[in-house]
Amino acid sequence: MKLKFFTYVLLLFVFKQTIVMSENLDISVYTGTFDVIDKEGDDQTTLVGVEHRNTDLFRNTFLGKVAPVSGAFITGKNSLYFYTGIEGQYSLGPMNISPSFTPGYYDKGNGKDLGSALEFKSEVKVGFDIFKDSNLGYSYSHISNNDWGSTNPGTDNQQLTFSTRF
Repeated sequence: MKLKFFTYVLLLFVFKQTIVMSENLDISVYTGTFDVIDKEGDDQTTLVGVEHRNTDLFRNTFLGKVAPVSGAFITGKNSLYFYTGIEGQYSLGPMNISPSFTPGYYDKGNGKDLGSALEFKSEVKVGFDIFKDSNLGYSYSHISNNDWGSTNPGTDNQQLTFSTRF
């Protein structure tokens, strides 16, 4: 129990330092459904989360515009997921498409056992610019452990996302 608490405090401290050190913040808040395709019928629940991108770290590469992304969410059954990874950003007029890959730490709480503390999230977001520096979108993600855990049931999630830059 003390180790879990220490881990959460350490992760929050790291995220806080990343956010405080940045002058150009891109913050997203989201809410949605955890385990949309719940075959057993007992793990589907809500989720809420926050995500951070530092616009100073965006890079144009041969794959397009990419940036590091970090975030966390909690489900209605107290499952937690802290993650960090990379996100691509592609704009088609007012529409933005953002695929991402983010390894992270998962704690099942009272929710779904994904088989491992190390989980990988792949996600695709589609959003539309609604105001200057603000975006409203939909995202779909899959989280699994690549069969590295004791089990690998995975989970598919969908969220509504609001992003803004400060």
